[in-house]
Amino acid sequence: MSLDDSDETAAAKTRSASGPRRRWYHWLAIGVAASALILGGGSLLAAKLASDHYEGMVAREDILQGVPTASKQGSRREPLNFLILGTDSRVDQPAPADARGSRSDTIMIAHVSGDRKNAFVVSIPRDSYVDVPAGGNWKGGKNKINAAMSFGGANLAAKTVYQLTKIPLNGAVIVNLNGVQELVRTVGGVRVCIPYTVHSGSGRTWNEGCHDLDAVEAGEFVRQRKGTPGGDLGRIKNQQHVILGVLTKMNQGSMLTDPAKLNTLLTTAARSLTVDDGLDLTDLALELRNIDVNDIKFATTPILGTMRTDAGSSVALDPGGVDELAAAIRADRTDEWLAAHPQPEVATL
Repeated sequence: MSLDDSDETAAAKTRSASGPRRRWYHWLAIGVAASALILGGGSLLAAKLASDHYEGMVAREDILQGVPTASKQGSRREPLNFLILGTDSRVDQPAPADARGSRSDTIMIAHVSGDRKNAFVVSIPRDSYVDVPAGGNWKGGKNKINAAMSFGGANLAAKTVYQLTKIPLNGAVIVNLNGVQELVRTVGGVRVCIPYTVHSGSGRTWNEGCHDLDAVEAGEFVRQRKGTPGGDLGRIKNQQHVILGVLTKMNQGSMLTDPAKLNTLLTTAARSLTVDDGLDLTDLALELRNIDVNDIKFATTPILGTMRTDAGSSVALDPGGVDELAAAIRADRTDEWLAAHPQPEVATL
């Protein structure tokens, strides 16, 4: 899921996260779909997720080394924030955190409210022109935000996002976006309802309205940029529609109650992920068990438009708008921010 086909001290680390219930899968799917990580489905699911069988399928890396992370405030429930990075290797295996040479095609911050009743997922356009700290063979300076991963792996990508937002993190996840396609196949296809028309390079057209997508179609749909209104921002919308389609499908029928189907779902999701060393999946699922798919909201960071840079065509973020959004996330006031900044159904640059 890319937006363009071209181209220190660590604070106290409190990474609470993970656990099962139907909600854990919502997150997992968000991650897998490029967007990734929430859901749950009951104590049985929690037990399954905690088991070594599934934990052993999830790759681990020290993604947040040197990145300030959230500190625990006694018994008070603080909001949770997670970084989600998507790589489009189109191979059915976890994406390594130190994937130098490959760019992060999807960059999201997933915020879970302190009361654990809702989640807010904000996408940062991958072509956003930002300050990228020094790392690897990169000496530091302005570049597209997705270049950070190619310069210094997921760790440099995490440092870049923190430098932009100053949002302490509870964990980080890298998702092989090919996993979206596999997850769609596992749930038996998804339905997306879009208020715009999407044209693919292969000649497929999805007109305004509702469409039932199989795994191949979903994989193609979420990668469309040139044939989607709003270009890169429109592709983010496509990703969000598929994510919601997967989450909705997982809550239907016997997907979460049939042991065989549940096993296939968990296995597919787990094999698509690389998570930060400090992220406790079992604890996370328990924290997120009461979040319903209807309580997950999506947004895109405010932008001013596009511009030509030494890195090519780039997205110009709105500095004041980004600061305001980041402050709302840190203060756990995303509902207020969304009310003041309603997100358009059809993206425009």
